[in-house]
Amino acid sequence: MKILVIPDVHLKPQMFKQATALMHQGIADRAVCLMDIPDDWDKQYNVGLYEETYDEAIRFAKAFPETAWCYGNHDLSYLWHCLESGYSSMASLTVQRKLLDLREAVPEDNPIKYVQRIDNVLFSHGGVLNFFVEEYVPRAKYNDVDAVLETINQLGRIEMWNDASPIWLRPQHSKMRLYKPRKLLQVVGHTPMDTITKEGNLISTDVFSTYRDGKPIGTEEFLLLDTVTWEYCGIKM
Repeated sequence: MKILVIPDVHLKPQMFKQATALMHQGIADRAVCLMDIPDDWDKQYNVGLYEETYDEAIRFAKAFPETAWCYGNHDLSYLWHCLESGYSSMASLTVQRKLLDLREAVPEDNPIKYVQRIDNVLFSHGGVLNFFVEEYVPRAKYNDVDAVLETINQLGRIEMWNDASPIWLRPQHSKMRLYKPRKLLQVVGHTPMDTITKEGNLISTDVFSTYRDGKPIGTEEFLLLDTVTWEYCGIKM
């Protein structure tokens, strides 16, 4: 299956417009969004931009209901009232309301999760660490990938709001072992990259983030991935 991956959004509504155009070209069967929809440099008072970005996300969710959505730390900071860099107290009620609208926009049988699986590819904001699985999943379930993900996706703020969780992990900066690296490919955002990068069984996609002056850090491409062959490329409008 070919998947178009929308990485960290951070108040760039045009990303959903570009992704919509690409999906209408028929280049992918489904999309995955790694979220972090709110917050960007010095945008705390631009509540209208928060609303516009979520409206585009909701429009995309309705147009492409098979899209898999993965919570990011910035999204959850508003639901869990955990302060985060760029957190906007002015936009907090807007984000909470719009996140609920997004939840309602996605199909009941395809809810927003921390970790999504398509074939032998895991999609999450930060990555699934082997240590995290061993910490929170019963040993008897370790080799059952679906059971592992079901357990993780039922965890709450106490377990998830830490550097080792799938919403916070930065595996690019760690030599710690990811979950089942020989069997599973992992696709993540969260950590700004110059280019879409594959290292071992990890593909990093956050190439739309910017420096404080608005200059792009990365190539501003979407990942196009075949979840069977693991062949991939970057694509842009």
